[in-house]
Amino acid sequence: MSIDTSPFDDTAVHPHSCQCALHAGQSDGAKPSAPLEGDAVIQNAVNAAVMANIFPSDLDRRRVLKAVGGATFAAALMDVLPLGHAAEAFAQTRPLEKTKLAIGFIPITCATPILMAKPLCFYEKQGLDVSLVKTAGWAVIRDKTLNGEYDAAHMLAPMPLAIDMGIGSSPVPYRIGAIENVNGQAITLALKHKDKRNPRQWKGMKLAVPFDYSMHNYLLRYYLAEAGLDPDRDVQIRVVPPPEMVANLRAGNIDGFLAPDPVNQRAVYDKVGFIHLLSKQIWNGHPCCSFASSDAFARSAPNSYAALLRALLYSTAYAQKPQNRKQIASAIAPAAYLNQPETVVEQVLTGTYADGLGNVKRDPNRVAFNPFPYQAFGVWILTQMKRWGQIKGDVNYQAIAARVFQESDALAALRANGMAASAAPGRGFTIMGKPFNPAQPAAYLNSFRIKRT
Repeated sequence: MSIDTSPFDDTAVHPHSCQCALHAGQSDGAKPSAPLEGDAVIQNAVNAAVMANIFPSDLDRRRVLKAVGGATFAAALMDVLPLGHAAEAFAQTRPLEKTKLAIGFIPITCATPILMAKPLCFYEKQGLDVSLVKTAGWAVIRDKTLNGEYDAAHMLAPMPLAIDMGIGSSPVPYRIGAIENVNGQAITLALKHKDKRNPRQWKGMKLAVPFDYSMHNYLLRYYLAEAGLDPDRDVQIRVVPPPEMVANLRAGNIDGFLAPDPVNQRAVYDKVGFIHLLSKQIWNGHPCCSFASSDAFARSAPNSYAALLRALLYSTAYAQKPQNRKQIASAIAPAAYLNQPETVVEQVLTGTYADGLGNVKRDPNRVAFNPFPYQAFGVWILTQMKRWGQIKGDVNYQAIAARVFQESDALAALRANGMAASAAPGRGFTIMGKPFNPAQPAAYLNSFRIKRT
């Protein structure tokens, strides 16, 4: 999915009232863009988004439009998706129930839209005074959101599912309003293992992931199992907070990790590791982190929640444009955010990077910022939680994913603000050559030879 900010006035990026250090003295109109041209643009964007998800194939879409006509399809669409009231809530500026908000984050580039929205004034533009609170680990993020210290948080995409189901904590209704990033992870190994590029050679290794309920854990397990290794028997997988991973690699406590960036690039920068592969080489377009909150916060402060989601959609749209990546790296590298050398962050965001083996690689999609929380993502995550024994008993995959991955909120917000979701994995995707159909999760799970269930 991609989002286009061209319909937006530049004040969404450089508001006249913005007094942040990054924009101080910057002239208005530095990056002019075309103005929004009425409700037709919004409606067309929504129609395109939904059409792409109902009919992922270009050929199928053309056949439908030829058969029934665009106007007929649009009318039918609004009959089955009455998003008018929700769109109004996201589009209009209504009195905010709460303007001072606290958001917890882990200092990794997956949090880019949440982080950059502070120095680039996206929160301020929506009337919000947001405090970004750097947090030590994912369990702390979870606990502080559950006890109300944080209004919302940067969370690994599987975490809200686990919280909602009461896995690892008491069950609390939770929701994902937006995906913070797709791709943006890598497998990094210690330099002493540079001759072990085949994962079949990794038997006995100690490998780290940032949390049990993480895409990192599930993708590493998937990758190992496809190579014929049992992740629970042939290797040791340990949980290590991202800020501590490079130090543990340097000390020899671990042989490698599947980690979020900039951890991988920092290992290269410090000359203690090399990038074995990017996570997009396992699953191109996979979700990583999310913007999440309790259902109680979203319901008790709906206008504040909508304003927060609007700010993040604008921020995400700005982050997705390649020409903005160097500016963003400069904004989020400082100690208050990532506390990393700017060159490390820039290599991650631009996709031009050293791999630790003497090569310079170029991949502009090393990390991407696409906010739509497809329920299919949630269904896949649930199959992996079930596969590795984190969920016991029967699982209502579709109902749980729909409850947590809030497609309707995201679609309403995109519609109301003139942005659209393009063709993306609403109906399935392929991981290491194996297709996944979210309508048949049980059959998918049963197809794996290596599993705990």
